[in-house]
Amino acid sequence: MKALVVMPTYNEAGNVLRMISDIRNLIPNLHILVVDDGSPDGTADLVRAQSRQDNSVFLLERDAKAGLGAAYRAGFRWALEREYTHVVEMDADGSHQPKFLPELLAAAQNSDLVIGSRWVRGGSVVNWPLSRKILSQGGNLYTRILLGMPIHDATGGFRVLDLAVAHEVGLLQAQTQGYVFQVDNSYRFFSSKRLIKEVPITFIEREIGESKMSRRIVIEAMLHVTLLAWRHRVLRRPLI
Repeated sequence: MKALVVMPTYNEAGNVLRMISDIRNLIPNLHILVVDDGSPDGTADLVRAQSRQDNSVFLLERDAKAGLGAAYRAGFRWALEREYTHVVEMDADGSHQPKFLPELLAAAQNSDLVIGSRWVRGGSVVNWPLSRKILSQGGNLYTRILLGMPIHDATGGFRVLDLAVAHEVGLLQAQTQGYVFQVDNSYRFFSSKRLIKEVPITFIEREIGESKMSRRIVIEAMLHVTLLAWRHRVLRRPLI
């Protein structure tokens, strides 16, 4: 396994170096690619300076904020060109704790997609209000029922993917943006009958900076799930 952590950033100057340090201290041979969408707070400058000192840290700069899905796909293509076998999706805000990486990577030895799950037995979230927990669990239940997909945390963003399989199921050509990219990601693996495993994690709400989550993003995600189910399960049309 030749794995690469792909970490999208936008205004994460207060978090990104700590995340890089924690990952590198835990797994020294794990490479990290930060995909920065033109952060005005100097996030890219910090990562660029770090990459000069550490040849396992890389920076991919994009001109403007274009969505989580687009950032990940850019990172996946970068990884594919350099012959990585697996990619790890992680947020840069500290909510995805590096201490769970060894278990996720170990599970990826025998799975095509490994999801760090908040909503399986042993998983949890910290510092979320009850309303947000209900929203997340309700959204995942809606997704599970509508898509017929036995995944408890299809929206979870801490995961390991087999890069060759991701390419085969069309994930690098997908058009989804924002957080719904993770649902699309999950459904492509599931509908292609790939091996998927959920590993319990503890998700911690960020302490520094502002969350990118909004009501609009949640509504867009639910609409996309509905359209996805109608297009693929009812009309039997291919995913796009």
